[in-house]
Amino acid sequence: MDATSRTVGTAPAGAPGAPGPEHPVTGGRKPAEPVDPMAPYQAADFPWYGLDDGWTGRRWLGQVGAGPGIRTPQQDAGADYGTLGHGDEPAKQPEARDVRRFAVVVTVARRPGRRSADNTGTLEATSASSAAWLAGSGLLAATWPGQLDRALRQDWMDQQSALAWDLADDLDGPGWSSLTLPVSGLPQPFRYRESEYGWVLAGEAPGVLLGAYGRGVSAYGVGFGAVADLGVYRGR
Repeated sequence: MDATSRTVGTAPAGAPGAPGPEHPVTGGRKPAEPVDPMAPYQAADFPWYGLDDGWTGRRWLGQVGAGPGIRTPQQDAGADYGTLGHGDEPAKQPEARDVRRFAVVVTVARRPGRRSADNTGTLEATSASSAAWLAGSGLLAATWPGQLDRALRQDWMDQQSALAWDLADDLDGPGWSSLTLPVSGLPQPFRYRESEYGWVLAGEAPGVLLGAYGRGVSAYGVGFGAVADLGVYRGR
């Protein structure tokens, strides 16, 4: 997640006229300062949740998002939701997807019903369905069949995304079952579903809404807790 800026119009090092003691850089853009991957997490106005101490495997930073119109004018910076990963990180090669074992926790800020950013409509308050949708779409992105070509892959993603949306909008429906898991040591009800691609669950925690998805890791054996030190997800 580091951001760098390429200097335009300078000669390679060692070439005549290249920057150096005799030819200092007087124009062009300076390289951008590296972006701290934890900065978006630290800017959030809500607590982050991950798997609790029962998980002893690898932990890694996921992604942070800010939904258009989700924040009120008083919340003009920071995050609206984000993920923290556990186990195997996202596979770079499609064929490696089937052997990955992972569980990803999605934390969603509690936001009230509000006007849209362009003031043309009303946005619903965030809910467990919001967490379910983000978790479901995250699972799809992590497990799409690698053997599909680009055109078929998009059709598959469109079809499965529509299904995930419908399922998230009906957490009390037959597509979900009940599952009780510990959150900060206390039992908390969740809605849970499995598919051939993995599992998804959604529920609540103090101050936030929680979603999670995984594959190769049993959902029945996980627990959640507020993250006291994000450094454990940075690998330090």
